Amino acid sequence: MRAAALTALAFALLLGSAIGAARGTSTSWQSVDDRSYVRGVALGLFATDPGWDYGPLIEEIRARGATDVLVVVNAYQSDRFASDIAPRPGRSPSEATVARTLAQVRRAEMRVALMPVVRLQRRGSHDWRGVIAPADGLDAWFESYRRFVVPLARLAQNAGAQRFVVGSELSSLEPYQDHWRALISELRDDFSGALSYSANWDHTDAVQFWDALDEVGLTAYFPLTTPSEPSSTESLARAWRAPRAAIDGLQRRIGKPVVITEIGYPSQGSAAGQPWDDTSSEELDLRLQQRLYRSFCDAFSQTPSISGFYVWNWFGFGGPRDLSFTPRGKPAANELAKCFERAWPASAHAGNPS
Repeated sequence: MRAAALTALAFALLLGSAIGAARGTSTSWQSVDDRSYVRGVALGLFATDPGWDYGPLIEEIRARGATDVLVVVNAYQSDRFASDIAPRPGRSPSEATVARTLAQVRRAEMRVALMPVVRLQRRGSHDWRGVIAPADGLDAWFESYRRFVVPLARLAQNAGAQRFVVGSELSSLEPYQDHWRALISELRDDFSGALSYSANWDHTDAVQFWDALDEVGLTAYFPLTTPSEPSSTESLARAWRAPRAAIDGLQRRIGKPVVITEIGYPSQGSAAGQPWDDTSSEELDLRLQQRLYRSFCDAFSQTPSISGFYVWNWFGFGGPRDLSFTPRGKPAANELAKCFERAWPASAHAGNPS
C-alpha cells in the first residue's frame, strides 16, 4: 500500500475497534487447551509494509471469540515454470514481523499456526500455484521451496505454534511424494507441533503422503449452487450434504484429524457458486456472505467430521462496500462470532497426535 493507504487502514483498524466496543460485539473468550476444537481465523500478512503491525487485527479476531489464528506468509516465484521462490518486496512480511505476529497471537491467549503460500508474480488467466511446472526440474524447485519454509518452521517452533502447514494447494506437485516426504522429515527436526498440508477441495485424493503428516488439511471452497439456483438457507443446507459426506469419507479413510485450513466467501453475488474467486463479480452481497457462513456452521457443528476450521481471511479494509473475503465490518463478522460460540463436537482424532 502507499503511505496514504496504510494510514487509511490504520484509521480503519482504530475505528473498527471503537465501533466493536461501543456495540458490545466482543465475545467473552474462554481459555483453550491443545486438544479443543479449532474455531480459527486466517490472518494473511499481506500489507505492503513488511514491518506492518497486525496487533489490532489480532485483537479484533480475539474479540469475535476465535480460539486459533492461522498466520499466512506469502513468497513469490516469477511464473509457473520458475523455481526462484523468495519473499517479494512490498508483498511479503519481514522475518521480524512474522515472529512478532506469532508472539502477539500467543499473548492474546489464542493458539497460533503458520502456513507458507507460494504465489506467482506473472500469471496467465488460468495460472496459479496449483499448476506449477518447474522448467529446471523438481529438485531445483523443492530446494527453493525448502529455503522458504524451513526458516518459517523454526519461527513457528520458537513461538510455540500448535501446527505448521507444509504446503498449500500445490496440486501439480503433489504426485512427487518422495520430495514431500523428505521435506516433511526435515521439518520434523525443526518443529515439534502438528504438521499438515492444505489440499485443494477437489484434490485431496491425489495426496499420497498423508501418512507422513499428523493431520489432513483441505480448503473448503466447494461450489454450493449454480447460477440458476437460489442461495436460500434450505438450498445451501442441501448443498452441503455431499461435501460433508466426502469429508467424512476422507477422515475415515486416512484415519487422521481433518482441519479445514480455509473456508471463506467474498461478499459478492457469485460467492455461493464460486467461493474461491473474489474477482468475478462486482455485485455486492453482504447478506449472502453471512448466509454462507451460517450454512457452513450449520453443516458441521452437529458432526465430528472435522477437528476445526480457519475462516479466510481477516486481512483487508472490510466495511459495507467491500467485495473481498474479509468479514471485517460486515454482517458476516457477527455471524462468525455466533458460530464460534456454538458447542462444537469433539473429533475422535482431536489434537496433536505427534
